[in-house]
Amino acid sequence: MKKIASYTARGIVTESETIAGAPQLVHLFDGRFDTAYRITSFKVWSSDYSGSSNPDVIGKLSKNPDGSTSAASFFRADDDNQIAWATSAGSGDGGLGFGDSIIDMDNLVVEDLYVYARSTSAGVNVNYLITMEKYDITEARGALTMARDRAQGDIL
Repeated sequence: MKKIASYTARGIVTESETIAGAPQLVHLFDGRFDTAYRITSFKVWSSDYSGSSNPDVIGKLSKNPDGSTSAASFFRADDDNQIAWATSAGSGDGGLGFGDSIIDMDNLVVEDLYVYARSTSAGVNVNYLITMEKYDITEARGALTMARDRAQGDIL
């Protein structure tokens, strides 16, 4: 694999979109099977820091849309399509700061990413920032990665 460039993606997703099965879509697929992305950083934080609420927020990145949107099954390490998870500092730290994140460093994204979020307060907008590197890969590896991702999505 040869590194081509570094990119960031940022935006806002709401818990209501996540629960409705409409996560934020980050378009990455360029129509080629010989390029892929590796996620290197994922952060989430609330856009609402008014008053004393300062809600806690969590987020995840998935390579396919998934049904794990309830609070009880949101973070699924056994789902190979989920490749990154993040929390905010939220109310525990006065809402002033970023929490922690976990990224599967073996991740490789050929197609698109889906950003999901949950919050301790209804209707809160959740900001996200994703940092990634783009790589030149073999077409065979790209096609194999896509086939594996689709098969994993069908199993869950």
